[in-house]
Amino acid sequence: MAFSDTAPLRRALSASLPRRPFEVRFWDGTEVPATEPGSPTLTLNTPRALAHALRAPGELGLGRAYVAGMIEVDDLEGALRMVDTFEPPPLSVRQRADLALAVLRACGLLRPPPVPAAELRLRGARHTIARDRRAVRHHYDVGNEFFALFLDRSMTYSCAYWQGGASTLEEAQEAKLELVCKKLALREGERVLDVGCGWGSFVIHAAQRHGVRAVGITLAEEQARLARERVVQAGVADRVEIRLADYREVSDGPFDAIASIGMVEHVGVEQIDLYARRLHGLLTPGGRLLNHGIAKLADFDTPDEGAFSERFVFPDGVPLPLSRILQALERTAFTTTHVEGLQGDYARTIGYWIESFDAHWDDAVRLAGIERARIWKLYLRAARQGFQTGWASVYQVLAHR
Repeated sequence: MAFSDTAPLRRALSASLPRRPFEVRFWDGTEVPATEPGSPTLTLNTPRALAHALRAPGELGLGRAYVAGMIEVDDLEGALRMVDTFEPPPLSVRQRADLALAVLRACGLLRPPPVPAAELRLRGARHTIARDRRAVRHHYDVGNEFFALFLDRSMTYSCAYWQGGASTLEEAQEAKLELVCKKLALREGERVLDVGCGWGSFVIHAAQRHGVRAVGITLAEEQARLARERVVQAGVADRVEIRLADYREVSDGPFDAIASIGMVEHVGVEQIDLYARRLHGLLTPGGRLLNHGIAKLADFDTPDEGAFSERFVFPDGVPLPLSRILQALERTAFTTTHVEGLQGDYARTIGYWIESFDAHWDDAVRLAGIERARIWKLYLRAARQGFQTGWASVYQVLAHR
């Protein structure tokens, strides 16, 4: 930290941002106060936080500093709202130069800090089977016990259904599973495929309640292992099979019905038409598809969800507009018969996950490490905000071959 001095940076920030819905506190005890009451405070614990911002300006650098514990935020929800709504004024060339020089003076003589161990940068063409497998495993390698900290007992990792009067998360998830079964009009003895089966909650429910024979596929090894154990415990091992496979690797159709719950947002615009064709080809004539997934309602030209999510949370996970998903189904000769939005349901679901995650914070750190725990604390809140503000929604689309 030799030669570091925050005074020029404090002056430059105050001059270039006359309106500041946030406070910045520096490692030397100084601060740049907010100009609005009730604003969140960002505490920079070390000049290395600024070094991250210099190395990767914008969301990625700040995200790295946060994950590494170099930045603390006293009000994450408030900070996320601020990031979502605050539009800084345009800066002149002189102001940008002054800020850059001031940041350098504040950092002093520092080597660029290493990127956090929890960061992943994928290589190669997007949405190949190999790259999708790596992306999915990065998300789920955090461990089954970690997810059990905040999910309900059924380990259902998707939007619950509250509109039927459920009062607990477990009741709302069971209502969602039954809603999917009813929309698919499942009948005893039918053959059902679950694309992106998670820990098996849907295939277990469908087999127990509706007597179907089901195949669930996932790309996450640990997830598949626990799903198989849960299938045995539920007494449906004779009717349910869990496979470690991509949707492009399934070739033993036909199926009478297909459920895809919380998976389509990871298909990508590059493969959405192929996705629709493959599912269409796996269905018997007259077969039904229930596609349940997140769809963006804004930023349609944005290629991904942002650098933080891309590197730390779910690489290559990009919700598409509902219109693009419907177009893919229509191009494949599916007939869409029903669409239902669950935007408020998902905001409420994630709220329950946040409460449970926070209540088990020490266990989260123990199981996943402090970096991953900090990532998820921020990610869950950012995800909820997306549904609260209208950036995204969840849609169930029922279609027939």
